[in-house]
Amino acid sequence: MASEVFDVVVIGAGATGSGSALDAVTRGLSTALVEARDFAAGTSSRSSKLIHGGLRYLEQKDFALVREALRERSLLLNTLAPHLVRPVPFLFPLHEHWERAYIGAGMMLYDSLGGHQGLPRHRHLTKRGALRLAPALKPDVLVGAIQYYDGKVDDARHTLTVARTAANYGAAVASAARVVGFLREGARVAGVRVRDEQSGEEIAVRARMVVNATGVWTDDLQHLVGERGKFQVRASKGIHLVVPRDRIQLDTGLILRTEKSVLFVIPWGRHWIVGTTDTDWNLDKAHPAASARDIGYVLEHVNAVLEQPLTREDVEGVYAGLRPLLTGESENTSKLSREHTVAAPVPGLVAVAGGKYTTYRVMARDAIDAVARGLDRSVPPSATHVTELVGAEGFRALWNGRERLAAASGLHVARIEHLLGRFGSRIHDLLELVEADPELGRPLPGADDYLAVEVRYAASHEGALHLEDVLTRRTRISIETFDRGLAAAEPAARLMADVLGWSEADVAREVERYHGRVAAERRSQEQADDRAADLERLAAPDVRA
Repeated sequence: MASEVFDVVVIGAGATGSGSALDAVTRGLSTALVEARDFAAGTSSRSSKLIHGGLRYLEQKDFALVREALRERSLLLNTLAPHLVRPVPFLFPLHEHWERAYIGAGMMLYDSLGGHQGLPRHRHLTKRGALRLAPALKPDVLVGAIQYYDGKVDDARHTLTVARTAANYGAAVASAARVVGFLREGARVAGVRVRDEQSGEEIAVRARMVVNATGVWTDDLQHLVGERGKFQVRASKGIHLVVPRDRIQLDTGLILRTEKSVLFVIPWGRHWIVGTTDTDWNLDKAHPAASARDIGYVLEHVNAVLEQPLTREDVEGVYAGLRPLLTGESENTSKLSREHTVAAPVPGLVAVAGGKYTTYRVMARDAIDAVARGLDRSVPPSATHVTELVGAEGFRALWNGRERLAAASGLHVARIEHLLGRFGSRIHDLLELVEADPELGRPLPGADDYLAVEVRYAASHEGALHLEDVLTRRTRISIETFDRGLAAAEPAARLMADVLGWSEADVAREVERYHGRVAAERRSQEQADDRAADLERLAAPDVRA
């Protein structure tokens, strides 16, 4: 990176930053993407994992945002990432008879704004029909229901795939590359100073334009520039619980109204994801902590409708993420804007913030449109609406032939389906590794939903540098097992060691740090408030400190 002058350097490899790098490089711009920690290490691995228009924004009459998000939902489901994004049904219980006309009209509008996209339209259910789909619900909490469809995605895997696609098209991509300063040519930003967090070395990366796509860290980067930005970003914390599938007897997802927002119960493999909350957060941004109060809030609200209530003992995993909201006049974060904005605070610098995960591509397009205006030449329009992500090409044909793949590889067809749903047509890379070393086709000890080859591939092809990267983002073992991945930690570290050249001492250090992280998270989740939870979470050593 130090030897080239790029057209654009993008800071931050979350969904928007990775999307910006892909948008830029597919317009023919020489592009670099730098990330201080890991791909999707912040908000983009800790969302509700939904690709949706947002029913609550419809109720707020934000029709433009909903229409835009539904258009993106259709693109992701049908064109850009059919291997990663899949349909999911949700049941909306009706508590009063008058709600059927009101909610039904909203659902009709939601379907209409989404257009023709291959998803079933909403349908009305009687009380009996609703309880047939959702026997877990208390009969006295509903008079009927409406079922509708949205999309779901493994957000961290999707973000990583966007970054890999950018690299495939020629972008220079680096994680563990922290921006510690900006290069200036007079008043103009002319690049960034980057520190390699692995070696400590600093390099200057020169660029004609720089994009700040750092989400909740937007203001921090702006302070490095030394000039006031044109907008401010406020962090809102949302927490989610993960519980085993057998704890809630549902054949559909569930959406519930709360006094502040909505609560989702989302099918997730052999689990349910339950959330979220929406509260102000002004503590550590890298490791937001869920408190006992947060967990109690989610349990209280979901238990209000469940015949068999969930307890803390049912909770396998907990995660907390921060939404980057544009500061407004409202006193609480649930009313701040989910619209995004793009600004040029100083010459040579573009900042993009706000928005929601589903509209990452639109945010990226708008950011690179602003970059194009800052360059002294003509730049083609965005092409990302027709650019398949890595693994999408040929996915449907491979899915249809999954039994043949299973027979040829010796893996069970369920394992092939799992790999196709995470890697798409890149499944061939993993099957080649298994063919060369059949032991890699075995389940990972301590996390048998995953194969050993997925850990090896994460280190060899997906930029995983630490054990935490694999257990929390390349896989979701840290939230899908009751022990939070402790049993899988050493076997996973040894699989990574073969690729990364770790010594026995390196393996022991990675495992010890991961154990420390889990212990700190557990302690934080026992604390009564945010400040106490934050103190406990930060007691664990940071692998990227």
